Order: sequence, then structure tokens, then C-alpha cells
Amino acid sequence: MKKVYYFLIAAILILIISFFGIRNTSVQNFLIDLIFESQLNNQDKRITFEGDYIIGLVCGSRGPLPGEGRAEPCIMIKTPEHMFVVDTGDGSRQNLINWGIDLGNLDAVLFTHLHSDHISDLADFHLYSWIAQNRGEKLPVYGPRGTQLVTGGISRAYELDMEYRTLHHGEDVAPSDVAGFNTTIIDLDNPVIFDDKKLKITAFEVDHPPVEPSLGFRFDYKGRSIVISGDTDYSTNLIAQAKDADLLFHDALSYKMIGRAEELSDNIQLPQLSRIFYDIQEYHASPIEAAQAANEANVKELIFYHLIPAPQSFIAKILFVEGVNDVRPDNWTLADDGTMAILPVNSKEINITNID
Repeated sequence: MKKVYYFLIAAILILIISFFGIRNTSVQNFLIDLIFESQLNNQDKRITFEGDYIIGLVCGSRGPLPGEGRAEPCIMIKTPEHMFVVDTGDGSRQNLINWGIDLGNLDAVLFTHLHSDHISDLADFHLYSWIAQNRGEKLPVYGPRGTQLVTGGISRAYELDMEYRTLHHGEDVAPSDVAGFNTTIIDLDNPVIFDDKKLKITAFEVDHPPVEPSLGFRFDYKGRSIVISGDTDYSTNLIAQAKDADLLFHDALSYKMIGRAEELSDNIQLPQLSRIFYDIQEYHASPIEAAQAANEANVKELIFYHLIPAPQSFIAKILFVEGVNDVRPDNWTLADDGTMAILPVNSKEINITNID
């Protein structure tokens, strides 16, 4: 009984000390310092490793349909000297900020195509790689024809915002000469869009009609390779371009789950929604088809992303990948936001983990 009594007394004393202590300016400053030092010290630590490597980080794993806790499509590719983002779906920039990743190191944004779920966070990627960051030029953006309409439209829409920020913070913090975009339209007749003799990025066309062209990208770095499908149905060109790659990120749509959603929408007399569910089955690969493509390309590891519908529960995930093990028993992963693959140079290892 005495122990309980002493415990209660101690708890009350702690509460009293905490109540009055937190009103003390020195205590407040100490706590604020702890918060900010923790955030600043966390910058990039979760994606920086000893040695040489290339990393593929899923900063958005769902398609345009709702998926709690998931952002729309985005993959970051990082080496010790490079950082590229492929697609900027809704919520992806916030994920990277939450993970403490310094977007001032961003080399460029690459767009696979211009569906809204792949471009919606571009303005935020521009802002967070500009204000008080390291970017010394306008944000490079590479994409298919029409990309200039996106970057030009955002520049026009945010013209006053950029002007106000420079007026408020000054040229040292918000330099006006690097505000905006440097847009390059990808020419598939000259598909190598970046090559510094260490990292080479090659664009190629995939099957996502009526979107033409819809692009995928291959990253080759010192003998390691990562391929990103973008949005595509089963694609023979993807298979050719991904030949013998270490890692393939491939979009995936569950025909069974979306087909059932189509039927239910029709049953409750929502014909437009039913039509959408019917249509989207025409231009995305199923998990089984993606696994078949990975096998035919002889890729070592497969990660499913751009998941439609994004599975939330354990049961939903089982249903989503039904049949995959029959085609590809090993070496595949169903992505979450934060799924990360680390490929060390001079190694055959592919270490898959989660940034959280």
C-alpha cells in the first residue's frame, strides 16, 4: 500500500514540476531546441549509406483511387551523387518531407506521362527544392510532349507566389533566377536523357493508350540497374528494355477486385463509375502479367507499385497478389509508401526494407 502511495505522490510531483516547468522560458527553449535538432539531424540519414549504391524509394504506391496512408505514384532514384524523382503524385512530396529528405539535392523530375495522379505535386516539389535549398538552376523536368503545358501552367499559376516569396525572403533565400522550370521534351529517337558516365537514364515507350507516348525509364549505375514501368499494360517493349535488370518497379491492377467494383457500381446504378472501372482494366497490367513480364525480362527483383485498388488490409493484399506465386514464386514485393531497395555497387545484393 505504501508503494502505491509513494508512486502517487511522485506522479503528482512530476505533474506539478512539468506544469510549472513548461512555463519557464529556458525550459521551453530547451524543448524547442530538441525538436528542431532532431528534425535537422534526421536530414537524409535514412537514405544515406556507407559505400556506393543506387536506391529506389517508393514515395507513392497507389493509383488514383483512394488508399488511406498511401500517396499517388512517385519513385525516387538516388546514388551518392544523384537524386531523381519519377512522377510526383499527390502526397508524395509530403512523404519525402516527413522522411527528412532534402529536396535541394534534386537533379530533376521525370514524368512517365501526364495523367493527373502523376503530376499533381510538381508545384510543391518546385517550392521545396527552391526556398533555402541547394538548387542552383531552374528545376529540370523531363517528360513526353505536352510537359511544357504542365510546367508553363504551374509557372503562370504560381507567378505571384514566387514573386512574393522573393520579395519577402530576399534573393539569398529565394533566388528569382532559379524559380521556375527548365523543361525538356523527351525524344524517343534519342532516348538517353542523362549520362555522366556514372549514371545513365534511358527513356522508352510502354502501352497505355490513349496516352501516347507513355514512358518508362531505365537507370544504369556502375553495373546495377533499376527499371520503372510507369503506367502500362503487358508490354513487350518494357520486357526488352528491362532485360537482365536488377530491379523492376511495375504498376499493377487487380482485375478481380476492379471487376467486382465495376459490377457493384452497376448494381447500385452508378453507371459512370462502373464505366470507369471497366475502362481502367484496358491499360494496366495485372500483378500476374507484371510477374510474367519480369520473368521474361529476367529481372532479379520485382516490386509492384501504382496499386489499383491500393490494398489496405492483410486480406486485401492476399487477394491483390492472388496467382503471383504460381508465376513467380520468389523475388517480388508488394510496395507500401517507403518501400526501399538498396543496390550496392560491386555486388549482386538487393536489400529491400522500409524507410519507416
